[in-house]
Amino acid sequence: MSSPYAAAAATPPDPRRWLSLVILLIANFMNLIDVTIVNVALPSMRENLGATDNQIEWVVAAYVLAFALGLLPFGRLGDIVGRTKMFLWGVAAFTAASALCGLAHNIEMLIFARVLQGIGGAMMTPQVLAIATVTFPPHERGQAFSLFGLSAGLASVCGPILGGLLIDAQLFGLDWQPIFLVNIPIGIGAIIAGWMLIPRLPGHAELKNDYVGIALFGLGIVAVVFPIVEGRAYGWPVWAFGMIGAGLVLLGLFYIWQGKRAAAGQPQLLNYDLLRNKDYMFGAFVVTVFASGIPGMFMVISLLLQSGFGFSPLQSGLTNTPFSVGVLIASAIAGRFGARYLRARLAAAGALLAGGIGWLHFIIAGVTTSIDSWTFLPPLLIAGIGLGLGFSSLFQLVLRNVPPRDAGAGSGALQAFQQVGGALGIALVGEIFFTHLAGSFASGATPNIAFAEAAALALWYQVVAFGIVLAMAFVFKKSPSGPAAAQAQHATVVEV
Repeated sequence: MSSPYAAAAATPPDPRRWLSLVILLIANFMNLIDVTIVNVALPSMRENLGATDNQIEWVVAAYVLAFALGLLPFGRLGDIVGRTKMFLWGVAAFTAASALCGLAHNIEMLIFARVLQGIGGAMMTPQVLAIATVTFPPHERGQAFSLFGLSAGLASVCGPILGGLLIDAQLFGLDWQPIFLVNIPIGIGAIIAGWMLIPRLPGHAELKNDYVGIALFGLGIVAVVFPIVEGRAYGWPVWAFGMIGAGLVLLGLFYIWQGKRAAAGQPQLLNYDLLRNKDYMFGAFVVTVFASGIPGMFMVISLLLQSGFGFSPLQSGLTNTPFSVGVLIASAIAGRFGARYLRARLAAAGALLAGGIGWLHFIIAGVTTSIDSWTFLPPLLIAGIGLGLGFSSLFQLVLRNVPPRDAGAGSGALQAFQQVGGALGIALVGEIFFTHLAGSFASGATPNIAFAEAAALALWYQVVAFGIVLAMAFVFKKSPSGPAAAQAQHATVVEV
């Protein structure tokens, strides 16, 4: 009997594959740049829309949380209805949600639009690498996948600068709105070009999605994150702790449900074999801790620089740029190591991140009336190198002990854990920062001192988190890299 893989290999590659790759890269770039561009605009949104501390947290957390919860179900739905169709729907949803963000006249509308934007991102992101994998023959995939890593690095560098330029330009008398509205022509162009050029990949209608699992997982995560963000505003009432407890119960029920689905031979949202794989779940925990460190940090730094010390959005974006440059440099270097020295690379990443952010803590703790942005350059560059070095080695460490048949599901699930970690980090860092900020203002501190003290305290979370990653690097088993690790190299897209 002939193998379907052999038949696929014998089929001539689609002549439109490189043009379709450009469209995939543009859409992916639009999604990735949105992660970093919003941080620069947070102080402007806070002032323009009269947002509370909790609401400004939700501008970031709502997107990350919706994106995290949508990755697994929409990845499966792409298999069912067709990956190209799901990708185009995702770009359309992301573009429409971007328009809603730009037209938002109050903070509640903006947060709602950010949820829709996260859903659109989750619809298109799982399809991007899947389409590229099917479209390109094996000997061209390495080159194609390397461009995804390059686009991710460029997005992290361009986001803060582009955000600052768009806000400072005050286009058509608008303030922060153009950072979202700029997605509209790009998204429309990607939809039209994608419809014409990306090969139609058929779906598999016989496949099924695990809708009960989706509900249990989604409700469980939201029940844990929501009270962490909102609890401070209500004085940490009993319902907040009860909601966290209920969320943990729901996640326990999710585990049980996945086991029942596996026993019945039915599809699971998260492969039950992975849930029972202690090495994988330990790795997922480390991914969650690792990913929790960065999004909240940049929320705090942007508020510190702009609201505390009067930086313009462009000045704030330029101050943060060394971190993104470090990510880009380290990502390029890390690719040369392949699957070698993974534990040592992760330990070095944890040390660089903890050390760089610890250095930044002491710089911020020592400021009084002004900040010299040049003093941020060395610690942010060091921390950025740590992040770029860490994610690729961490994904490979986790996936190298996963059977090849589960490597695709394992990689997709790790990206979901990565986003959940980001949402938790935003909630926890925001809790530390805004609680201390309110206390400082209540005691009569000047804005400079209040923001500096709150930011310096909040950065301790990152130091501790990456210190844990440094320690956990040596707990991973020593084992040779395998097919799963090789797949992990191609499946990892770092979002800053």
